[in-house]
Amino acid sequence: MKIKSILGLLAVSTLMINCGGEQKKEEHTDGSSHEKTAETDHKSGATKIVNKIHYKEEVHLKNIKQITFGGDNAEAYWSFDDTKLVSQITNPAWGIECDQIFIVDPSTTYENKQAKMVSTGKGRTTCSYFMPGDTTILYASTHLGNDACPPKPEKRTDGKYVWPIYSDFDIFVADLDGNIINQLTDGEGYDAEGTVSAQGDKIVFTSTRTGDLELFTMDIDGSNVKQITFDLGYDGGAFFSPDGTKLVFRSSRPKTEEEIKEYKDLLAQGLVKPTDMELYVCNVDGSDLRQVTHLGGANWAPFYHPSGEKIIFCSNHAAEKGIPFNLFMINEDGTGEVEQITFDGVFDSFPMFSYDGKKLIFSSNRNNNGTHETNLFVADWVD
Repeated sequence: MKIKSILGLLAVSTLMINCGGEQKKEEHTDGSSHEKTAETDHKSGATKIVNKIHYKEEVHLKNIKQITFGGDNAEAYWSFDDTKLVSQITNPAWGIECDQIFIVDPSTTYENKQAKMVSTGKGRTTCSYFMPGDTTILYASTHLGNDACPPKPEKRTDGKYVWPIYSDFDIFVADLDGNIINQLTDGEGYDAEGTVSAQGDKIVFTSTRTGDLELFTMDIDGSNVKQITFDLGYDGGAFFSPDGTKLVFRSSRPKTEEEIKEYKDLLAQGLVKPTDMELYVCNVDGSDLRQVTHLGGANWAPFYHPSGEKIIFCSNHAAEKGIPFNLFMINEDGTGEVEQITFDGVFDSFPMFSYDGKKLIFSSNRNNNGTHETNLFVADWVD
């Protein structure tokens, strides 16, 4: 899912949008107060005062709470009982210079304390998720290839924005004390981006084992691996529908000879260009594959609404210069209007509804005092 790469791009964008300014407080009718700061509107260039924690247009979000306060905190996903989160975090203040996996308590805050790390502390980790029973998690890690954090791609002379696809990534299962108890993948190439069905029976993940970035499913113990997608392009970031019968995912679909050549050349270097992606859904066996969005830009980080009839996702399709990234919602069949959910001027992504459908967790650059930090926010969901 490659949060570090996209945050690197957004770090530059954040500097262009947030101009700092005097901190102010606004009292709300619910008795809460939220910090405000001066920001530059990304379209008009005008400076205006905006609410940093909660924007008045965000009518589906109530009682927003900031959980983390520093570093890069992303891809936080609920436990089955909705009492815990598992997240990948880089935080130099905690001595964590490369993404590692942490258990986060959504009922507390981490402004003055550190969450519990449950990965090895070696290599780079990504894409963690609770397993059924909430006593174990799965995540991908490069630590078997090298204890060190893998190098970032060199800055390209052609100006292309790319994500690295590290071939050392494999998927592991660990207990909540950080002990690895199972390795689910062990082949050559990239295996990552694993998520678990709400039914507790299957895992979906992305792999390069067939030469392209395709989706695969496996049983919860790693057996019965089946390929789900087959078309050329990056298929990844998949999540199950609430009833476990469908998958939603992001995909690039190069069509022209030039696009196909570029995609294959980059993939041969362990890279992908994620700036043109749309959302797709299919049955869990790969049948009835349908494109949901036709918006242009980068549409990714999708998750099913608890009803199973809508999809919340991250997109920059409405931005003129590639930013901001906001959360939007669309009908599962792609019909109707696309509804904007968040109105941050920089970056909101990685939404996940709690299993009871009452809360939404997401990552955001809001309230970071003009820094590059991305934090976790939880809100009550209002339909």
